[in-house]
Amino acid sequence: MKKNMYSLMLAEDVINEIDRLAAKESTNRSNMINQILAEYVSLTTPEKHVRNIFDYIENFIGRQNGYLLYSQPNDMTMSIKSSLQYHYRPTIRYEVEMYRTPRQTIGQLKINFRTTSAELLVELTRFFKIWIQLENIYIKQFFAKDAIEYGMENGRFLRTFAVPNDADYTEEQIGTAISQYIATFDEMLKNFLTGKYRTTEDIENRYLQYLNSGVQFI
Repeated sequence: MKKNMYSLMLAEDVINEIDRLAAKESTNRSNMINQILAEYVSLTTPEKHVRNIFDYIENFIGRQNGYLLYSQPNDMTMSIKSSLQYHYRPTIRYEVEMYRTPRQTIGQLKINFRTTSAELLVELTRFFKIWIQLENIYIKQFFAKDAIEYGMENGRFLRTFAVPNDADYTEEQIGTAISQYIATFDEMLKNFLTGKYRTTEDIENRYLQYLNSGVQFI
């Protein structure tokens, strides 16, 4: 949504109330006025669109055990923290970032982990590579070229989000798809680290079960 600069004459009492609301919502005066006017004329701002998606994620993930969710009003990111069942129970943080002006990709998932254990780093890297391989085999063909991209660096795994070719997801469908993706990834990662999967085929079978459960690809 393109923005331009305009000059407005407003009553001081109105501005004071706008500033109070802006502080409450952790935003600035201009953005607060833009949101109020957009709501009045029935337009959905990028912030409102992302907030709606995050509400669906919070509703889905919030019903699961073992997650701590955090997001700021009008922020384009939200964090979901989970504890790994591994020795000293390190935490892993899933950070969902939605783009203000989505095009081929609509956002990305940043999976952050802090550990000094060389053994855990090896196991995490191994799981991420298996996950990438499975997605390349089973779902990448449903998306535009280069829409789904990955990155691995110290303490972080990245994966972009996109809507499949010729698909038009609602906010609820996007929020639910992201929620199911994170919940399944987290479950499979924990089971991998605890040795529940004896072979790569076991991981593949669980992944296919997820795909065949009626989820929407994202």
